[in-house]
Amino acid sequence: MIPIDRSIALLALGQTLIWAALFYSFPALLLHWEADLAWSKSELTAAVTLALLISAGCSPFTGRVIDKGFGPELMALSALLGGLCLLALSKVSLLWQFYVIWAIIGATQAGCLYEPCFALVTRSRGSQAKRGIIWITLIAGFASTISFPTLHYLSTATGWRTSVVIFALVVIVVVTPVLWLGAKSMENARIAPKGSSSVRTETNTSFLRLPVFWCIALGFGFLAVVHGATIQHLLPILDDKGLSAETAVLAASFIGPMQVLGRLIMMFMEKYTSHHGVSLVCFLGIGASMVLLRFSEHSQWFVPGFVFLFASAYGTTSILRPIIARDLLGEKNFGAKSGALALPYLFGAAVAPYLASIVWRLDGYDLVLSFLVGISLVALGLYYLAHRLSFSTKG
Repeated sequence: MIPIDRSIALLALGQTLIWAALFYSFPALLLHWEADLAWSKSELTAAVTLALLISAGCSPFTGRVIDKGFGPELMALSALLGGLCLLALSKVSLLWQFYVIWAIIGATQAGCLYEPCFALVTRSRGSQAKRGIIWITLIAGFASTISFPTLHYLSTATGWRTSVVIFALVVIVVVTPVLWLGAKSMENARIAPKGSSSVRTETNTSFLRLPVFWCIALGFGFLAVVHGATIQHLLPILDDKGLSAETAVLAASFIGPMQVLGRLIMMFMEKYTSHHGVSLVCFLGIGASMVLLRFSEHSQWFVPGFVFLFASAYGTTSILRPIIARDLLGEKNFGAKSGALALPYLFGAAVAPYLASIVWRLDGYDLVLSFLVGISLVALGLYYLAHRLSFSTKG
């Protein structure tokens, strides 16, 4: 049993609630907004694309802030501003207001979601960071399980505006102090990095010249396209496949538990295989899940199969991504490396919702899902190349 300490427990709780509020709230409310605000799907998804693009642009800056030791302040203030933005979102009536609010939320995401959290844990604990990251992702994996059904039933009963206010108050009153306490405790207990010869010695941005960096960055970036398009359009896709609103929300709610299951399977299998082997299985699993979703109208078992493969595989990669980056690139200046790696990853996640809307307008969601199968294969190839390049360099 992997022990959990106070700082990790606080960060895990904070990450669970902040992901439910600032990330999963968009796909959970997309159909409600489409019905109530009379804006098109492409107009709505352009807002989350804008948010994630801004998040990607802010990511290198937040990495440097963490390297300077200001991670606790960054995470707490970002959460507080995100909660205030949700309050403003409950009053929105014009499309430009919707865009401005989500643009600011995007900046706050760069300061309080997984990327800065994992960078903080890795900076603090070095080679021992994996255990803390596993615990955080195991618990925070239930964020979608909180967000999708809670927002659906609150919005049905009281309207989406009231449900957003409730989530905003949770972020302001609960999440902000929880993230501050957890991050401050983590930063205070920081282990200084050792000057081991096994750690690469490049400084500043010299790691950007490494081919392995770009293969990792682009491979996970394309994976983010698949995940972003699928998550943000999940309820409309399931509606297109003929599922009722309640069944679609139930399926979406299982994304979280299946992410946790995937991470538990990884913990069990790490005794028998390498991080590389698990990563290959995850990339293949995500591609297979897109195939199942594409043809889900032909069998009632394809949607559960999709949920299991998609969520468990992607949930595992959220643990492996920073670990693989540290293994291949070294832990020196890891905050900057994490921020740089997050840039193409978040860019992929950002363009995915709007890109999927454009492809949907051409020939529906079947074309979108076929496109995502192809993107999954490209991501797999890039990741495999990164591993081969690293192996050749070390050899």
